Amino acid sequence: MQAIRCILVVIDPNQPQALALKRARLISTVSQSRLHLLVCDTKRDHSAHLATLREQLESDGHQVTTQQAWHESVHQTIITVQQAEGCGLVAKQHVPDNPLKRALLTPEDWKLLRYCPCPVLMVKTDNPWTGGNILAAVDVGNSDLEHRTLHATIVNHGFEIASLADGKLHVISAHPSAMLSAADPAFQLKETIEARYRDACKQFQEEFHIPDAQLHVEEGPADALIPRVCHQLKAVVTVIGTVARTGFSGALMGNTAEVVLDTLESDVLVLKPNDIIDHLEDLVRH
Repeated sequence: MQAIRCILVVIDPNQPQALALKRARLISTVSQSRLHLLVCDTKRDHSAHLATLREQLESDGHQVTTQQAWHESVHQTIITVQQAEGCGLVAKQHVPDNPLKRALLTPEDWKLLRYCPCPVLMVKTDNPWTGGNILAAVDVGNSDLEHRTLHATIVNHGFEIASLADGKLHVISAHPSAMLSAADPAFQLKETIEARYRDACKQFQEEFHIPDAQLHVEEGPADALIPRVCHQLKAVVTVIGTVARTGFSGALMGNTAEVVLDTLESDVLVLKPNDIIDHLEDLVRH
């Protein structure tokens, strides 16, 4: 995260706590990145509010630019500005939709996670990061090159946040239940499945000095297990990957990052594989 040159901070004048801005300031202080403040609105003029924020931030030594814009929807506005400004991170405060609305319409924050070509930090709490636990969620059951690269990116970002906040990195991977009918004997016993998943995490453990006590390999669906372990650890940030499903299947299925967004009791950093980022950037350009 220290390589980020510009952070796009979504400013919502209806959220006076400005949680996303607080997190972005912390990251900017370490990375020396520019803060680009964006209000997604055309109905009211927010220039005075943006000017006040800019003045306060510049007095603290931050480099700041501001903008008010609108391109059809909130997520499209954010992505359009992110591409135009070359931002390497989007920080946005997450406000959950009510369940009925979510059942009928895909939430804007879900769309942002799917289509944004850069990492997205969804800020949910005011809890300080300093000295806290960071949870990196990986799916080592998928061992193709794309997933291995994504796993390394997830753990690396988790480690960077832990270093930034003087915290402790934990890694979690959910594994499937044992099946007596499985063709591979290793998947017939819970103990052998867990051992296989722990072996798959050895590279992370060695590279980032993660002791066994900070590696959580447990049985169950990821969308239930990740929030439970996050709650147990009182994690301040959960780092997770998304496959950025689009189209009809994405509308029906979503993915783990979207499903757990409302249930996690921490901030959420969402990352994507590089080839999906390239594809999304092409979609934005065309």
